[in-house]
Amino acid sequence: MNSGQSSRGDILLVDDTPDNLHLLSAMLTERGYDVRAVTNGATALMGAQAQAPDLILLDIIMPGMDGYEVCQKLKANPLTRDTPVIFISAINEADDIVKAFSVGGIDYITKPFKEAEVFARIKTHLTLHRMQAQLEAQNTRLQKAEADLRRALEQEQRLNQRIEEMTALEERHRIARDIHDSLGHALVALNIQMETALTLWKEAPDKAYAFLVEAKQSGSSALQAVRKSVSDLRTDPLQGQLLEQAIANLTQEFHQTTGISLKRQIDLSMPFSNSVNTVVYRIVQEGLTNICKYANASAVHLQIQTTPVELQLMLQDDGDGFCVDESQAGFGLRGMRERVAALGGRLEIDSQPGAGCRITASFPRMNA
Repeated sequence: MNSGQSSRGDILLVDDTPDNLHLLSAMLTERGYDVRAVTNGATALMGAQAQAPDLILLDIIMPGMDGYEVCQKLKANPLTRDTPVIFISAINEADDIVKAFSVGGIDYITKPFKEAEVFARIKTHLTLHRMQAQLEAQNTRLQKAEADLRRALEQEQRLNQRIEEMTALEERHRIARDIHDSLGHALVALNIQMETALTLWKEAPDKAYAFLVEAKQSGSSALQAVRKSVSDLRTDPLQGQLLEQAIANLTQEFHQTTGISLKRQIDLSMPFSNSVNTVVYRIVQEGLTNICKYANASAVHLQIQTTPVELQLMLQDDGDGFCVDESQAGFGLRGMRERVAALGGRLEIDSQPGAGCRITASFPRMNA
């Protein structure tokens, strides 16, 4: 074989007859195979142990250790058990051929052999052996990739759970702050009304009574708001529902309470994480509450749409509107901005006195 040619395979010949070894070795070398030739089973086992061949041609009748025993020892060794063994022998009895296969041989060639037959069988079994090795290597890579993917998914699940826990905690902090702020404003107003009533109690009891009625109404409203906020702290805003159903229930309740016409367009065919869903629900909830309390609107349009890269939200009314620059801390706008920013989203509020209000928000898909 020329030094520039690549080997077609490493073959170990085992035969106690030197003439047979010489003939087979010359034939195989001429065809481009690397050949190692030994005359007994013990030497064959040592050579295979030192460097496993691609294929073994093994005689049966040999002194000391016959071919059957050699094959059994090869198959018992993890280093050589996958090496294909072709028996080549003058024995042509059915029982001997069956035994050759039972100890681990993959083929059997009888002497005198035909050169074309020998090469055809060698080529076939080398090809099968290599394909099997490639398949096993590919299977190993797939198993490793599967294990890596499983670990990555588990890590992502733990990360998503942590994000949702942090989001829920931040949400509770915002609600607690809103309770503090709204209750503070309500108590200031209530205190003013009570002081005014006390001042007018003797000189104008009717006016004092009117201020007491307003104070009672303010107190009741504040108590109701606090109870709602506390309920929000204790429960999942979606209450285990899918976002689409939760929004549907929210908008239906809004329409039944206010009588305001509400057009709803929702496409959530590409679901987002629970943390995004919760913030979307909170924005719609806060927006509808503001519309109910302050907007004097006659129509509302809500649109939520998901794409492969983001979730888009739009809530618009035709009410009184307000000056956005003067209302950054009011109407829950600060909480909206914080919720959206925490998820890497964008929030825009467009409104002018007498021109209604339009809230738009977008949330990126984190793994997009």
